[in-house]
Amino acid sequence: MKSTMRVARLHAFDQPLKIEEIPVPKPRPTDVLVEVRACNIVPNLRNVLASYGEWFPQLPLPKLPATFGLDSAGVVAAVGSHVTNVAVGDRVYINPGLSCGACRACRRGQDQNCDSYTFMGYFSFGADGQRRFDAYPYGGLGEYLTAPQRNLVKLPDAVSFEEGARFGYLGTGYSALRRSGVGPGSTVFINGISGTLGLGACLSALAMGATRVLGTGRNADLLDEVKAIAADRIHVLTAGSGDLRSWTREHNNGEGVDVVIDALGPGAPAEAYLDALATLRRGGIAVDIGGMMESPQLDMISVMTNQLTILGSVWFSTAEAQDMADLVGTGQLDLSILEHHTFPLEKINEALEDLPARHGGFSNFISVP
Repeated sequence: MKSTMRVARLHAFDQPLKIEEIPVPKPRPTDVLVEVRACNIVPNLRNVLASYGEWFPQLPLPKLPATFGLDSAGVVAAVGSHVTNVAVGDRVYINPGLSCGACRACRRGQDQNCDSYTFMGYFSFGADGQRRFDAYPYGGLGEYLTAPQRNLVKLPDAVSFEEGARFGYLGTGYSALRRSGVGPGSTVFINGISGTLGLGACLSALAMGATRVLGTGRNADLLDEVKAIAADRIHVLTAGSGDLRSWTREHNNGEGVDVVIDALGPGAPAEAYLDALATLRRGGIAVDIGGMMESPQLDMISVMTNQLTILGSVWFSTAEAQDMADLVGTGQLDLSILEHHTFPLEKINEALEDLPARHGGFSNFISVP
């Protein structure tokens, strides 16, 4: 094995990443060393590198210089002395969600509720996140990284590294759908169905047996492509072209939907979220996974009298990711519609500049060391 590795490191916010050579890390007793084969260049990465410290000071970034890169897949290159059930050569996705492992939430298996929950190679959700960054300082924009063995998802042979590197955005929607009990007989409405988060939620809803998937987006051509995935089960409407409450009931036997997945990003207007809530049936569930920044004025009388449930859902557990990987492996969760665009690590800055030209959620931008 090589003694050094190439990484793309950030030295100053809103500045280009620099390709540098640093020592290959050694895994601690319960850690693994993974040779990265694919790292997703997530649509939000440019914002994180440029503006997140100003936009979201409550979501700490790692001390610089830092190696970023959220979603990685690769091959296990070495294992620590106490690692079990993981072997050199295993094909894996690395769940970047790090928790302390000792608090009440972690002991319950609810890692995402840990006060120091942190995305390796990205940002943290708590003030104690730097301890997690210090323990696992390498994101996927490099040749190797270390990770806890409990964060590994084994990839079936039928799942490519490029597909595995998309699991973060896929798993976010998948976990939200599981939390809301989606299955056969369910009708799901997805706000922003043609984007990266929304399209992943659509594919997962189909795989989980949802009877109907309804959704909106701004680009009519992209919406037509989404509908073509399963024309008999998917119905789409261009955002702002009609009354959502009436339209969803027209396509759902006169009833409201069971679940709303709001995948709209930080810049979305609050009205778009409120319009989506109006599509719910009595007892329906709304789950936000997009993180819009505006504060909607909820009609709490309506929420109460209609027995609505409103949830926020961040990321997913490693167990959920393994279940999702198995669905992809059997073909139930079909990722063949993804369009993979790969960039060598040395061209990461050019890749970041190309992201605005993506083909909605169909594009899958990947860094390959």
